Amino acid sequence: MTIRVMLVDDSVIVRGLISRALSALPHIQIVASASNGALAIPIAKEQRPDIIILDIEMPEMDGITALPKLIEASPKTKVIMASTLTLRNAGISMQALSLGAADYVAKPSAKQPEELQAFYRELYSKILALAGVPESPAMPASAPVAKPAVSTSAAAAPTPYSLAPSKPLAPVRALAIASSTGGPQALQKLFDGLKGKLNHIPIFVTQHMPPMFTALLAEQLAKAGARVCAEGKNGERVLPGHIYVAPGDYHMLAVKDEGGVALRLTQDPPVNFCRPAADPMLQSLSAIYGSGLLTVVLTGMGQDGFEGARTVVANGGNVVAQDEVSSVVWGMPRAVAVGGLCRAVLPLPDISGYLIQSIGS
Repeated sequence: MTIRVMLVDDSVIVRGLISRALSALPHIQIVASASNGALAIPIAKEQRPDIIILDIEMPEMDGITALPKLIEASPKTKVIMASTLTLRNAGISMQALSLGAADYVAKPSAKQPEELQAFYRELYSKILALAGVPESPAMPASAPVAKPAVSTSAAAAPTPYSLAPSKPLAPVRALAIASSTGGPQALQKLFDGLKGKLNHIPIFVTQHMPPMFTALLAEQLAKAGARVCAEGKNGERVLPGHIYVAPGDYHMLAVKDEGGVALRLTQDPPVNFCRPAADPMLQSLSAIYGSGLLTVVLTGMGQDGFEGARTVVANGGNVVAQDEVSSVVWGMPRAVAVGGLCRAVLPLPDISGYLIQSIGS
């Protein structure tokens, strides 16, 4: 399998660095490049690449202006936004996700070899995931990129899975949600469907995102769900009707004390190469809410959430996953579905209705 990639960046140095790094990796072919959005559009229409890596700040036509035109020119192409990590660019990247970008990467702020390698590794992983290449086991940061297993079938059959044995649903006292690639769009749709509902329970969200992005995500979810939503704060008391988003670079846990349930933020080592990660959040919530915890695993690469979901089920709670067809990347939900942990596996548009019916409004 060859993944055809196009680079759009006004810096010839950046284009050269990314091109050389990706071309040396399995399955990647750089088919075109352009220095701004206006030049990229006709090239994308002609080349129809699988993936476009799109810079935000460019002369003549910037990335956010070019994005919908590129999607129109090549509808099956997946676009990854790339920018330096500033509050402004984080906001633009979040806007790009709502306009159809599939994912984003933060360009390294320095040219240290380890930072560049981490950037290339993240970019490569996201390209593979968006292109539908089956995932390889995660690698330590110091390891070279390994060649993943690749399906040779033109159209892979749906992945088989089995549901967990049916049992009566205990009264739900908390809802936990885990997501990654494609998650911001999925979360907005989910909370739009939950608007005005589930105000009697707290909701906890871990979305794989860097700092700055998670604060912006919380603002978007507050608007979509018409309820209080913010990044979790260390020591904050958990209240019904509130949404708590794990802040970038922190694991968000729940702890019980004399006054009820409070949040605890940690910078413990990454779990599944992620911080925030879903597994520690789910495990801490399960210890408190037991059979009263309902977990939703949405679109995302990797398998973060699997161990946490297994703990949830072992403690009597329940798990729902987004289905393969509606997921941008069926990695995280696949892990819990194939693992037999799910009470239901549903298309994204059906999940909010299922939650309302199961939990009660």
